[in-house]
Amino acid sequence: MGLKVYADRRSSPSRAIIIFCKMNQINFEEVRIDIYKGQHRTAEFAKINPMNKVPAIVDGTFKLFESHAILRYLVGSFPSVSDHWYPNDPKSRAKVDSILDWHHANLHHSILTYLFNSEVGPVFGALSNAQAAEKGKKLLISSILKIESLWLKGDSRFLLGNSQPSIADLSLVCDLMQLEVVDNKELESIFEQHQKIRDWMENVKRATHPHFVEVHRVLYKLKAFLESRRNKALPKL
Repeated sequence: MGLKVYADRRSSPSRAIIIFCKMNQINFEEVRIDIYKGQHRTAEFAKINPMNKVPAIVDGTFKLFESHAILRYLVGSFPSVSDHWYPNDPKSRAKVDSILDWHHANLHHSILTYLFNSEVGPVFGALSNAQAAEKGKKLLISSILKIESLWLKGDSRFLLGNSQPSIADLSLVCDLMQLEVVDNKELESIFEQHQKIRDWMENVKRATHPHFVEVHRVLYKLKAFLESRRNKALPKL
């Protein structure tokens, strides 16, 4: 029994896992879970992940959920993974861990809050909440500023001044890519004062070419749909 990755490519953590596997020549079966159809809430999927979220993996008889835990597991389980993704040096590894621990409660949370409560949310059946959206956007900008000031100092190409990306770079950039679905003017307003963030995102895209673009293709389709039919039925992706 090989590795199975349960994912929906519209989910940023799912994309990070898939790109990581492709970059490191890890053979896997992608089991697509359509979260828009509620497939993550089924009793069958709950046997894989009782939290009813994607991504999750099954490796033989071993089951695991939470994207950061999955990335760490893959690093330790497949010898093809290069050291730069998650360094063997304990101090360097701890610095990557500190970013990952910060990520979900800050950047990831802010993006979800912002998108769910802005004009994007109602397309998928949610009620917009301008106050909550603004709160999410403020946390998002605060998170971007922290990334710039703490982990992208000087002319750093990647987080922590590294010359190659880590699992933290991949996880955070996949999350920031979720903002592609907002209106272009709004997207520009978020990033206009943050060229360093834009450059870093481009560096990660280049370092993970061609897999980054291929895995994000579904997001570009979603963006096009939202631009043309924000108040109509969901797309068939």
